Amino acid sequence: MSIHPRSESIIPASGISYRSSAATSLALVATLGGFLFGYDTAVISGAVSSIDANFIAPRHLSETARDSLSGWTVSSALFGCVLGGLLSGWAANRLGRRGGMILAAAMFLVSSLGAAWPDFGFGPPGSLGAGALGPFVGYRILGGVGIGLASMLSPLYIAEIAPPMLRGRLVSYNQMAIVLGIVGVYFVNWGIARQGDDAWVQSTGWRLMLGSGAIPALVFLLLLLRAPDTPRWLVMKGRHNLARAVLRRVNSRDDADSVLAEIQASLVTRTGKMFSFGAACVFVGLTLSVFQQFVGINAVLYYAPGIFKSMGTSSDSALMQTVLVGAVNMAFTLVAILTVDRFGRKPLLVIGGVVMAVAMIALGTMFNLGHLGIGALIVILVYIAGFAMSWGPVVWVLLSEMFPNAIKGKVLAAAVAAQWLANLLVSWSFKVLDGNSVLNANFHHGFAYWLYGAMSLLAIIFVIGFVPETKGRTLESVGDFWRPGNSPAGTAKDSSRA
Repeated sequence: MSIHPRSESIIPASGISYRSSAATSLALVATLGGFLFGYDTAVISGAVSSIDANFIAPRHLSETARDSLSGWTVSSALFGCVLGGLLSGWAANRLGRRGGMILAAAMFLVSSLGAAWPDFGFGPPGSLGAGALGPFVGYRILGGVGIGLASMLSPLYIAEIAPPMLRGRLVSYNQMAIVLGIVGVYFVNWGIARQGDDAWVQSTGWRLMLGSGAIPALVFLLLLLRAPDTPRWLVMKGRHNLARAVLRRVNSRDDADSVLAEIQASLVTRTGKMFSFGAACVFVGLTLSVFQQFVGINAVLYYAPGIFKSMGTSSDSALMQTVLVGAVNMAFTLVAILTVDRFGRKPLLVIGGVVMAVAMIALGTMFNLGHLGIGALIVILVYIAGFAMSWGPVVWVLLSEMFPNAIKGKVLAAAVAAQWLANLLVSWSFKVLDGNSVLNANFHHGFAYWLYGAMSLLAIIFVIGFVPETKGRTLESVGDFWRPGNSPAGTAKDSSRA
């Protein structure tokens, strides 16, 4: 992937010429951070039963303790994601956007190899037995820190490297890359599982699944070594000549100075206290992030093979059905990208919420009645489609738009941290809820899905009553939503005037 292409395009509306292939190449390098984000969070789905067999079962714990430890082990990377999200602002400013991504890539690489062979340095693979659980969790947390860093730095890098007329399209690539990472690892896990029986997967296959992440991590690291940092960060550090050189890679030589001047002007900003626009602004942002996780999406994605096995399918079939889940996720994420600016943010969230609520309530009922099979698979796919076309990408769009510029960085960081914490809670609690013998005796594994259906209904009510519609608004005008006496949901009715 070259970062010195010569092709040049002209956008008459702006009067600025730019080298679109150069900007696209750099953006695609950064989207590997998003790809690894999806890959590393979903790779665990194929190894859950092996982790239980190797690290949890030999401890002979009580039911609650066993399920709690298993849930923590599987979701431990999310604890690292919270730490990485909190560190991402520091990394972006101190190390640079590129430097922060290089750190994330190195963490991905070490984590993938370490989680696959946590006995390394202590003896041959498997020599520690259940005692390897500690190092395993440590490596998963390290990978989570890399995910947390990449979840902020990759889209930030793209936004700052892209010419104005390409920015929206290029930034949207990162969301698709996340989904492609999830889909890709499902195929990898399925392909590895086909190489042997369940016993082989539990002894060897799970290591290959987790270790496979080292390949895209290494590619990401090597490509970043050839990529420049963003002009914005270089200007922040006073490296104006380097910033101009980078701009000449993605803009015409004649326009580099004028674009540089715009970047310098954009850095003259005022910051405010987090609650300077009132508590409602912060409340809506945090709650929107939490609901994105409380609807249960990551419980379904992380534990998909286990869910399908509980429906009576073999390990091989369960992983193949998980690939189908990933394909639907990818297809309907594309639907969201194509429709969010046409239909608006709130309508998509409401429609998606309705689809998810109906699907989860139906799935819980199917489990409760024992009527599983192709119908349950279809319901899960409908749920994934509903999320992918709405609460997956659209929440990120809203979070990037709805906060006033003066407090955007602070509130966005808090919202991202809340999202990762909610993700951790849902991923850990699913194992507890789905493995509880009392709940299963009464609801036959259906309780958790009914809970996610109820959360989807609450999310719909929240969106209608509290979330503003940002479609058609300039970023500078969103502060009107949060002025005293205004209702964000009511103010949104006039969004088209901006």
